Amino acid sequence: MMMRLNLDNLLVIDAIERYGSFAAAAEALHRVPSALTYNVQKLEQDLSVQLFDRSGHRAVLTPAGVELLREGRHLLHAATELENRVKRVAAGVETELRIAVSDLISWEVLYTALEAFYAQAFGTRLRIITEVYGGCWDALVNGRADMVIGAPNEGPAGGGYVTHPMGRVEFVFAIAPQHPLAAYPEPLQAADIMQFRAVTAADSSRHLPARTSGLLNGQDVLTVPNMAAKLIAHQLGLGVGYLPRQIALKEAAAGRLVIKSVAEPKPESQFFMAWLSHHQGPALQWLVQHWMKQQAWLV
Repeated sequence: MMMRLNLDNLLVIDAIERYGSFAAAAEALHRVPSALTYNVQKLEQDLSVQLFDRSGHRAVLTPAGVELLREGRHLLHAATELENRVKRVAAGVETELRIAVSDLISWEVLYTALEAFYAQAFGTRLRIITEVYGGCWDALVNGRADMVIGAPNEGPAGGGYVTHPMGRVEFVFAIAPQHPLAAYPEPLQAADIMQFRAVTAADSSRHLPARTSGLLNGQDVLTVPNMAAKLIAHQLGLGVGYLPRQIALKEAAAGRLVIKSVAEPKPESQFFMAWLSHHQGPALQWLVQHWMKQQAWLV
C-alpha cells in the first residue's frame, strides 16, 4: 500500500496553521507559495478530504485538517527527537543511563542532582533502580546498572569499575520504646539481644553472595525488603537491630525509637559511588563530577 502522507506534508500544514497563510508559511520554510499550494492540493486529492477552508482571508483548517495536524504534530515531534538522538549517538552521548541507588540514599537529594543534570540537555534517558546492601555491587558488575550510588564497603574482586568514596555511616542499636529490651540495662549484651527477633533488610543481590550484618547466630530474624520497611518494623516493636545513626536520632527525637548502647557495636560502613570503567560517555562523566561534590546523601 502506497503511503500518501509524509513528514514533509505535515511540516507544511503545521507551518500554514502557525503562520496563518500560505505566503507566510512559505517564507518561514524558505519555499515559494506555489510549492506549498501544490503540496496541500496534492495531499487533499490523494486523501479525498479538504484540509483547509480557503473561503476567507486566511487559510483555516477544516475539522479533518485539525485532526490530521493534532496527530501529525506528535509524529513531527517524534521524528525531531529521533534525529536528535541519532546525532547524539554519533557524538558519543549516551541514549540511556541505568543508575542503581542504595535504599539509604535520600530521594530528595538525588532528585535535586537529576534536576541539575536535565538542565544540561544531554537528552539521555535515565532509568533508576533501587538496590539493598550488596545488591548495588551486584547490579553494577552483572550489567543491570552503568553506575551505582551508595554501594557499601568494598566491591567484589575482578575490577571493571571505578569507585569514589561517599563517606562513612555510623550505625546504632535502635528499638521501639515499648519493646521489652528497652528496659534492659546498658550496655546490652549479646545474650540479651539474642532473646529477641532482629529485623534486617534483605540484600538484593541476584548473583553475588548475599551479605548480612549485625545479626547474631541463632537469632530469630524478620527479613524485609528495604530500609524504609525495616524502620517501620522497628517502630512497631516487631524486632530490634541497627539503623544509620542519622535516621535513628531523628526517630528518637520524635519519641518513636530508643537508642541503646551495646557491648559489641556494629562497625561503621563506608559507602561508594561506582561506575563501569569502560563507560566514558559525557552524560555519565557529568553525573560523576557533579555527585563527587555532594556532601549529604543519606535519608
